Amino acid sequence: MSLTKPPAASALELVGLTKRYGNAFTAVDAIDLRIAAGSYCCLLGPSGCGKSSTLRMIAGHETVSEGDILLGGRNITQAPAAQRGTAMMFQSYALFPHLSALDNVAFSLKMKGMAKAERQRKAQELLERVALGALAQRKPAELSGGQQQRVALARALITQPQVLLLDEPLSALDPFLRVQMRAELRRWQQELGLTFIHVTHSQEEAMALADQMVVMNQGRIEQAGSPREVFNQPATEFVAHFMGGHNVLDSGGQRIAIRSDRIAVHHIASTAGNLPSLECQVCDIEYQGSHVLLGVEPLDATPAPRRKLMVTLPEAEFLLQPLSLQQPVRLSWRPEQAHVLAASSV
Repeated sequence: MSLTKPPAASALELVGLTKRYGNAFTAVDAIDLRIAAGSYCCLLGPSGCGKSSTLRMIAGHETVSEGDILLGGRNITQAPAAQRGTAMMFQSYALFPHLSALDNVAFSLKMKGMAKAERQRKAQELLERVALGALAQRKPAELSGGQQQRVALARALITQPQVLLLDEPLSALDPFLRVQMRAELRRWQQELGLTFIHVTHSQEEAMALADQMVVMNQGRIEQAGSPREVFNQPATEFVAHFMGGHNVLDSGGQRIAIRSDRIAVHHIASTAGNLPSLECQVCDIEYQGSHVLLGVEPLDATPAPRRKLMVTLPEAEFLLQPLSLQQPVRLSWRPEQAHVLAASSV
């Protein structure tokens, strides 16, 4: 097997996909989604939103209550996991502790009855590909977290899948290694040309990796689009709050979202001209290095309760005109920076 000529990527389509557990709980509620061939898709949302159940149904590790899963135009809804053209990379990596890295990678080929010399040759080639060729005989306990992840990736790729499924693959790593490994995951996906579907609860991780972000809430899809689209044009109030970096306000009978770095802060006595504005009081100041994060509360507390708003100021701008706790300020924004929100799908 040569990874310089990987198997052709395939588009994946979910049609009315539903997962129910008994009569009491619907984990995934009739979702429709198309993931382009050769793209990196991140399923994103809080715990319990249905993202992992969706991934397990695609993998064949969870039965489908209703709907269909199409891979490259082939209906794989009822197909056994081993015959789907997908491979799963688990959060825990699930490596066999008593086997070497080489034998872990070759294990699925052993189960298929491939001769030892041939399966070890293929496994060694994959370990070389992920820069672990010299560590082929080490056991998992003798490898770092990042190295174990590479072994898990090589083991998933040895089956030559059309789609690689990743279930929170970076959550067990420390923050520095997490950033390093997400860059490697993106590089591998681009080099291999495979379709990657990656479940995460991290907005930062999804924005760094994805061609397509799918934000889920209570078993439904709130929004699907590019990271830039989802962040700059959140479809619903849920997406705006979940993605962070936005303030949600009432304006003219509509709910609007405004990015925290698109809001200007003025002395309370100043005017905002013809721009919309809001009188507030500083309630929190956090130094973040390149910027300062202000928490502010509207002085007009009607209707209660007050909702804290967030404003991001460049460090240099804050230093030119430092603010203090309890200081009254006026916020303003340009109308074109406000994005009108639709009602939540849930």
